[in-house]
Amino acid sequence: TARAGFVIQRRWFAGKARKLKTIQITNAIDVGTAEGTSYLTTLVAAYAEGDPDTYLLPLAHANAAEAAHILERWPHAAIAWIKSPLHEQRGLLYDALGPPGFADAILAAMARRRRFNGSAGTLVGSTTGAFALLRGPDTIRLEAHLSATEQSNNSVVFGERLMLKVFRKVEEGVNPELELGRFLTERTKFSQVAPLAGALEYRPDRGEPISVAVLLGYVPNQGDAWKYTQSTLANYFKAPEVRADGDPPAIPRSLMLTPAGELPELAVQTIGPYLDAARLLGKRTAELHLALASDLTDPAFAPEKISAQDQRSIYQSINGVATRSLELLRSQVGRLPESMRSDGRKVLELEPQIAHTLKAFLGRRLTTTRIRVHGDYHLGQVLYTGHDFVIVDFEGEPSRTLYERRLKRLALRDVAGMLRSFDYASQAALRSDQIAPEAVARMEPWARFWVECVSVAFLRSYLGVAGAASFVPQVPADLELQLTTMVLEKALYELRYELNFRPDWVGIPLRSIRALVAPG
Repeated sequence: TARAGFVIQRRWFAGKARKLKTIQITNAIDVGTAEGTSYLTTLVAAYAEGDPDTYLLPLAHANAAEAAHILERWPHAAIAWIKSPLHEQRGLLYDALGPPGFADAILAAMARRRRFNGSAGTLVGSTTGAFALLRGPDTIRLEAHLSATEQSNNSVVFGERLMLKVFRKVEEGVNPELELGRFLTERTKFSQVAPLAGALEYRPDRGEPISVAVLLGYVPNQGDAWKYTQSTLANYFKAPEVRADGDPPAIPRSLMLTPAGELPELAVQTIGPYLDAARLLGKRTAELHLALASDLTDPAFAPEKISAQDQRSIYQSINGVATRSLELLRSQVGRLPESMRSDGRKVLELEPQIAHTLKAFLGRRLTTTRIRVHGDYHLGQVLYTGHDFVIVDFEGEPSRTLYERRLKRLALRDVAGMLRSFDYASQAALRSDQIAPEAVARMEPWARFWVECVSVAFLRSYLGVAGAASFVPQVPADLELQLTTMVLEKALYELRYELNFRPDWVGIPLRSIRALVAPG
């Protein structure tokens, strides 16, 4: 019971909204550490309905004396006090990824390409050609520090040279983080990613390998692009022009879709250097897509023409997102905060227009190709180094299966993710304690002005660098069709996410959906 309670409370446990039946350890592999024995265990969570989930949990045992140290330094790692036949006194069962011993053992296993045999498979460590340079002399010990941020994975930094990312929720098949990381590191010249240094995989006696962990080069940074963007937005909202009475000029949508025309001088005065940052981010995004589409011989990466059947399949997938999101909105609209209830009802009234906008996706034959993409692209997935951007976290959306995450997509899906992230960034800045609540309504047009100008800078740069690549729509009407569809899909996805996890943020996708399908 204690073990189940520990798992359920973790950020990486994805079954919180489901009725849990059992959690059982189904496999354990001894990966021994300098401090003693530790195990990489497999947990299977079974639910009242639906398929089970599989998680990885490194486990170790500490005696009473060692437990005091664990509880002081890594209290969140403690799972339960136990007494086993092997120990006279009770000991502490804990998540071994907290203290450094387990991570050190995994790093050594990769470096030495070790294999650990289990009852139903083998744990295999490996390195890439980049490992030796990234690791540095093996005479220097790299101290391990567990990242305080807990997500769908956990990360350990080794001496600001390497970063170990351990996946928690797993399934059979290669994880895109490993697959794309290996491809970009070993087979392209794109350098604005954390290079892949090694991997740990579980190879069962039957079935496909399971990605357990990846080892990446550590990227010195000043935080992610979200943090950097928030700091620049704070200055933007303090600008005299923004503080003065009056609204900013409207930005014609044509600036997004064609190279003709320029942003108003007011954008340069108020947004300043962040316009150049957005252009650089667009450039790096295009370079990433060009790299991912660069091998025409590898079936896993070669761009693919989109058939009429493919186009209909993409539409059906997007329409499914819309249906699920609007059904959830219909059931929850009465419970929304009062300030958002009206927007919620208006979006429900726009359901025919939403359906019509999405159906338009089938009205023009797609001439672009599908490619491998980042898959979960936003400002939080990009590190800011102080002068450049490095793209990270290629796992894809954790709620999707590995099969879905590895599918080739329209490249503009990543572009739409970043455009939506700009919108979220502006709204988060509006909600910060630096802006008085009574000033928010007056600042809204200026937030919209910032989003539109930054989006133009980002998209124009992306299109300019990507050029005539097969994944780029070459006709403005095709560009508008794909971009509108991808941005609307993303906003509908956000609507469902916010209804489930952050109802106070539902207003952001609601307003965006209205603006997309009923502008003005």
